[in-house]
Amino acid sequence: MKHFPIFVRLEGRRVVLSGGGEAALAKLRLLLKTEAHLTVFAHTPAPEIEDWAATGRLRLVRRAMEPGDTLCAVLFYAADEDDAKDARTVAIARADGAMINIVDNLEDSAFITPAIVDRDPVTVAIGTEGAAPVLARAIKADLEAKLPATLGVLARIGKAFRRTVEVLPMGRKRRDFWADYYFDAGPRALEEHGEDGVNTALRALLEKHENAVEREGHVAFVGAGPGDPDLLTLKARKALDTADVVIHDRLVTPEILELARREAILIDAGKTGFGPAMAQDEINALIVEHAQTGAQVVRLKGGDPTVFGRLDEEIDAVMQAGIAWHVVPGITAASASVASIGQSLTKRGRNGSVRLLTGHDMKGFADHDWRALSRPGEVAAVYMGKKSARFIQGRLIMHGADRATPVTLIENASRPDQRRIASTLDRLVRDMDSAELTGPALMLIGLAPRATEARKITQTQEFA
Repeated sequence: MKHFPIFVRLEGRRVVLSGGGEAALAKLRLLLKTEAHLTVFAHTPAPEIEDWAATGRLRLVRRAMEPGDTLCAVLFYAADEDDAKDARTVAIARADGAMINIVDNLEDSAFITPAIVDRDPVTVAIGTEGAAPVLARAIKADLEAKLPATLGVLARIGKAFRRTVEVLPMGRKRRDFWADYYFDAGPRALEEHGEDGVNTALRALLEKHENAVEREGHVAFVGAGPGDPDLLTLKARKALDTADVVIHDRLVTPEILELARREAILIDAGKTGFGPAMAQDEINALIVEHAQTGAQVVRLKGGDPTVFGRLDEEIDAVMQAGIAWHVVPGITAASASVASIGQSLTKRGRNGSVRLLTGHDMKGFADHDWRALSRPGEVAAVYMGKKSARFIQGRLIMHGADRATPVTLIENASRPDQRRIASTLDRLVRDMDSAELTGPALMLIGLAPRATEARKITQTQEFA
C-alpha cells in the first residue's frame, strides 16, 4: 500500500487550488461538498468558478500564485493543466508547508483524491493508487446503488444522539444498540414516521438496551473454505462481522482474517503436521473461556469444519460448559481441488461413491480398505497425505492397484499460488519430491486433469 487512506478534517481550514479550467472545476465540485475555506488562483477562471465566488462559496484571486499564498493551507491542488505552471505552484506550496496534489500526476503528488460515495456524514472513499480509475468508478456506481439515500439522514440523527448513548457500557452493548438502530429500528421509523419518528425510536431503543439482559456467549464453528475469500459463504461472512473473538487454525489465509471486525481478538490456534501445535485440550479450553465471558466466538477452520476438523471434540467441550453453538459449513479442499482440474468427484459409469481419507491419524499413518481402493475406477481424496505418500503408494500397489492409476496433487487449492501436479501411482513419490511441496496439499487418487488442464500444467511448468 503506497497511499494510506485517511480522512482529513477540513472544517474551517484552508484549501488552495491553482487553475481555472476543466481540471480545476472537477476538483472544486468535490471540495465544495466540504466545509473548507477554499481559495482559487486563476487569471481566467471558468464561469462556474466566478459564480461560486460571487455567492461566497469560495475566494477567487485573479492572478498567479506567489510565495506565502498557501501558508496555513492543509491541502493544495495544482490544476493549471500546464507542467511548467504546475511545477511552479507546487514549489511554492511545498515551501509553505502544504500537502500537494497535481491533477493527473500520480507520481509527483503527495496525496490523491479517491472516488467518493457521499451519504453525508457517511463517506466511502475508493482508491486504486491510480492503477485502475475505471475500476474505481465501477465500484462507486455499485455502492451508490446499494447505499440508500436515507443512510445519511440516519447517520446525522445518530451522530447527534451519540452522547446520550454513553449511558450504555462501551463495547458489545453499544455495538448492539447501533446495529439495531441502523439496520432495523432506524430505517423502519424513517420510512413510517419521518425524522421525528427516528428520534422517538432512538429513545425507545435506548431504554430497551439499558434494560436488556447481558447477551450470553455463543460459539460459531465456521468453515473458512480452501483459502480464496470469494469462496466464503455469506453466513461465514456474517459470523466474522459480528465476532468478538476469532480462534483460527493455520490453514486460514490472511485475506480471510482481514474480513473480521477490526476490534475482534484474533487467536492463532494452528497445528502443524508433525510439528509445533496447540494441544486440542488447550483449544477447547480457549473456546470455552472466551464464550463464558459473553463473547461471540468464531472458531474458524480451513475448509469445512465437519471434515477432519476435530469438530466433535470442540462441540463436546462447548456443550459440557452449557454454551450455545452452531455450525457454518464451508467448501472443503476436495471440492476446490477437483474443480481446479476440471473433473468431478463422482461420475456415472465410473464411480458411484468417493472416499474422503486422512493420510495419518492419532496412531500414525492411517489404514484404510486398501483392497477396495485398489479397484479400477475408484476415486479418493486424501487429506494430510504428504508425509504418508510412500505408505499409501505401497499399500495400493500391494493390493493390486494399477501402477498407471492417475494421481493428482493440488497444493494451496483455490489460492493465487495454487499448483497442480499430474502424476501416477508409480511416479507419485518421485514427482512429489521433485515438486518440493511446502503448502497444504490434497491428493486425488484415480483422477487426472482434463486434457486442456493437463496442457496448461505442461505449458506453465508448474514443477521442475
